[in-house]
Amino acid sequence: MKNNQISGLIRVIMIFCSAGLAVVLFVPLWRIELDAPQYPEGLSLLIFPDKLGGNVDIVNGLNHYIGMKTLHASDFVEFTILPYIIGFFSVLALFVAISAKPKLLNLFVWLFIGFGVLAMVDFWRWEYNYGHDLNPEAAIVVPGMSYQPPLIGFKQLLNFGAYSIPDTGGLIFIAVGLAAVFSWWSQLRTQLKKKRNTITVPAILIAIITLTASCNTKAEALHQGKDNCYFCKMTISDMRFGAEIITKKGRIYKFDDSYCLLAYLKTKDLNSSGIQDIYISCFTGSHQLINVNEALLLQSYLLRGPMGGNLAAFSEADSLKKIQQQFTGEIINWKEISKW
Repeated sequence: MKNNQISGLIRVIMIFCSAGLAVVLFVPLWRIELDAPQYPEGLSLLIFPDKLGGNVDIVNGLNHYIGMKTLHASDFVEFTILPYIIGFFSVLALFVAISAKPKLLNLFVWLFIGFGVLAMVDFWRWEYNYGHDLNPEAAIVVPGMSYQPPLIGFKQLLNFGAYSIPDTGGLIFIAVGLAAVFSWWSQLRTQLKKKRNTITVPAILIAIITLTASCNTKAEALHQGKDNCYFCKMTISDMRFGAEIITKKGRIYKFDDSYCLLAYLKTKDLNSSGIQDIYISCFTGSHQLINVNEALLLQSYLLRGPMGGNLAAFSEADSLKKIQQQFTGEIINWKEISKW
């Protein structure tokens, strides 16, 4: 099967749909059956694509007594155009099978569904008009009574039980509609699978590369006496004041002092939108790196970093309070600092 064609199974289904619709032209679409004590064998009104059949004359005689209009095929424009519409759909279904074009399949399905809905609405309108537009001078007049047959199913009309059900043609019509919808859905699923195969795989690869390269990049420990400050190029000598920037692309910038970190940010060499995280060394303990958004920051002019920085970071409030007693200063957050 080519990428732009429907499958062989769908083409076979459409051939059967075309043949089925051709059969519809010669069999009754719908039937209305009337059961009453005086008609033990029942009466039937058959609706063909181009005519009425069954016990039309008897039904017309009964309708006359209750004031309903008599039924004549010539009174319905539908009997003139319906055979052509059915023939059109039969030819279109065959053309879909021959051409194997998905767009034509879509066209057939939606036109067929739309026609089916329109046909049922028109049938209901016809039943309503005949059941409600009554002759007031009829032999039998029951005030407030209407004689609209059911659209589908059963309804009691005086002493008559009326059954409205699809006949052979109607059943074929329903089967064609279901087959067409199945074909459309099958084709849609095939197209979606192809799109997932062509789009999802590259997307997954890109995601894997991105995640591997950057999204999960963690802070890298600073090494005293080995790592150099990216800004001042000095060797990191005091772990208490170190800092680090991680970009969204996974690149790491190390600094020996918060002063160098802030000075570098002011250069705009690195766009803020490209920064993933910023870390500052914990002033106490093992001097692990703490995210600035989580760190407790103390600013004091008594603090003297390698490059004159006056900022210290803590992970616990108790540690901060103890150091604050020695280095009197102000507790501050990163948002305030980053505005400088």
